[in-house]
Amino acid sequence: MNFWETITGSDLTREWKAFEARAGALPSDHRAAWEQIKQHLYPHADFTGRNLMPILDSALGLLEEAAADGRGAHEVLGDDIAGFCAALAGGEGARSYRDRWREQLNRNVARKLGRLGG
Repeated sequence: MNFWETITGSDLTREWKAFEARAGALPSDHRAAWEQIKQHLYPHADFTGRNLMPILDSALGLLEEAAADGRGAHEVLGDDIAGFCAALAGGEGARSYRDRWREQLNRNVARKLGRLGG
């Protein structure tokens, strides 16, 4: 990856299109699971989403392997796809971008109140 790709995000676009092409070849229940995985992992992304690319690649690989073995998505992922995604992202306590923004906002408000009060 060169500097230009990093700045423009063209590497992410290319990788994302490859993911979607791979997912398009999956059976319908596996594609539905892929959509749910993307939905549940998105809150754990950093600003660019670059941190999720290896996780998404692994999850898609798992779905591809399950389809090749003739196993259903439900059989591989279980009932709780949200829990599966939280475990992939680093556990139930994984911080999302909302958590980081909330902490930043709280720090800024506390700092402003500290200046006003003192």
